[in-house]
Amino acid sequence: MITHPTSRLLTAAATGLALYSSLALGAGEKTYEGSASTISADSAKVVRSPGAPDLTEAEFSKAKQIFFERCAGCHGVLRKGATGKALTTDVTQPKGQAYLEAFINYGSPAGMPSWKDDLTPDEVTLMAKFIQHEPPMPPEFGMQEMKETWKVLIKPEDRPKKQQNRLNLKNLFSVTLRDAGQIALIDGDSKKIVSIINTGYAVHISRMSSSGRYLLVIGRDAKINMIDLWMKDPATVAEIKVGLEARSVETSKFKGYEDKYAIAGSYWPPQFVIMDGETLEPKKIVSTRGMTVDTQEYHPEPRVAAIIASHEKPEFIVNVKETGKVLMVNYKDIDNLTVTTIGTARFLHDGGWDSTHRYFLTAANKSNKIAVIDSKDGTLESLVDVGNIPHPGRGANFNHPVYGPVWSTSHLGDASISLIGTDPEKHPQYAWKVVETLEGQGGGSLFIKTHPKSRNLYVDTPLNPDAGISQSVAVFDIKNIKAGFKQLPIAEWADLGEGPKRVVQPEYNKAGDEVWFSVWNAKDQKSALVVVDDKTLKLKKVIKDKRLVTPTGKFNVYNTQHDIY
Repeated sequence: MITHPTSRLLTAAATGLALYSSLALGAGEKTYEGSASTISADSAKVVRSPGAPDLTEAEFSKAKQIFFERCAGCHGVLRKGATGKALTTDVTQPKGQAYLEAFINYGSPAGMPSWKDDLTPDEVTLMAKFIQHEPPMPPEFGMQEMKETWKVLIKPEDRPKKQQNRLNLKNLFSVTLRDAGQIALIDGDSKKIVSIINTGYAVHISRMSSSGRYLLVIGRDAKINMIDLWMKDPATVAEIKVGLEARSVETSKFKGYEDKYAIAGSYWPPQFVIMDGETLEPKKIVSTRGMTVDTQEYHPEPRVAAIIASHEKPEFIVNVKETGKVLMVNYKDIDNLTVTTIGTARFLHDGGWDSTHRYFLTAANKSNKIAVIDSKDGTLESLVDVGNIPHPGRGANFNHPVYGPVWSTSHLGDASISLIGTDPEKHPQYAWKVVETLEGQGGGSLFIKTHPKSRNLYVDTPLNPDAGISQSVAVFDIKNIKAGFKQLPIAEWADLGEGPKRVVQPEYNKAGDEVWFSVWNAKDQKSALVVVDDKTLKLKKVIKDKRLVTPTGKFNVYNTQHDIY
């Protein structure tokens, strides 16, 4: 067998510079992992490096912009490695210009996407030169910068003393309109849009205050909006930018501290900030830079991923992605802040509670593990091996007919669904073990969901390269789980015409008898929300509106407030 030289080159590239191992989802991967950084290229200083090819000022500026838009999501702003491998000069310069160009052009079997259809030949040459230079450093973002962006639009004393509208807040949905920089508030009863509220770019999550009054949303540009749902017309009452790029926000839930504090974590700078729970005034900033949990080497860019509020103590539980550490941040006295550090595994991402709200199960996605944290004792309970790149969202809890209470995750990298036993009291033989592995319809899953009143388990696959899979969802009957899944043609039911029409994030209404799905199309194409009857698995309603621009995440107020999933 004769091997083409380019093939040999790419095989070598796969072992040296692959973005992430064995997940070959093509365009879908780039959508998820390679999404644009919100950091402005103009904010990063030009850096010259010995041994690197010459670049003009204009070329360096253009390359910075491409890197932040295309590459930083995987390799990190400082190129120290994140989901993707490190692209520091000690790695890139020895490879040489031709090697790097080939790798950028053609990708690798290990998961590096090909960029030849997205970048011109000149841009590929430019990027191969750029990554041989030291990475430019974006600016820091401290207390002064935060306070310059902080606004209280309506003071707490001037807000309503009781609910001023007739909305059924318990069945209200906050829907991310990703590319519009907005959220839609939709009445879960009438299925009508209540209002469209301007936010930061690409809202990542919506979280409810403990009281159910305030809705907090955070965009990828690190802007937080606090929305008062009691107002006659719900609107933003406070806002702040907590950095240059971010993903997570949460509010205090422990008894006696309801609505007292909010917390947000940043991708850049790598830090979290504790804020006043009614005004978003920043109170305490904590850096997450430090040593990795395994090799004990310094990492300058450990990003803050999921944050969850403890029900057991006055604590926030903070995932630090690149170093693989879970921080138990006690907010009882923020002037004398106590932080317990729990080592788990690298590349922590998202996760959620077990059914008792004591154990936090969180994905270390590139380590292919689920870390189990005991929030009562403040310890690591277990590290559980699962499938390839777990991505549970918050996961899904249900009672298995054989194994008792389980929590489940689907995966980006394969079609498996891992069920983990979560009852160390009555089912100790199954606790913190994968008790069963289901076969879904494919890899590329972002969210899995069920409800205490439902007998169904829904698994989306929006990043699968097969349109028939990315435009549908798999549904398992919990009472007869070995029977396999049924496929629901969600995008077909939406009847939108052209476009990728990725179906993403099942979300239940309060009653647990409806499931909502986003049919996420391109910004210039029609999108929709599809509502399914959970009992019959039949189409119940398609919500179409020209204002529904790129809908993605949906968050039912009651379920989000009470951590029901």
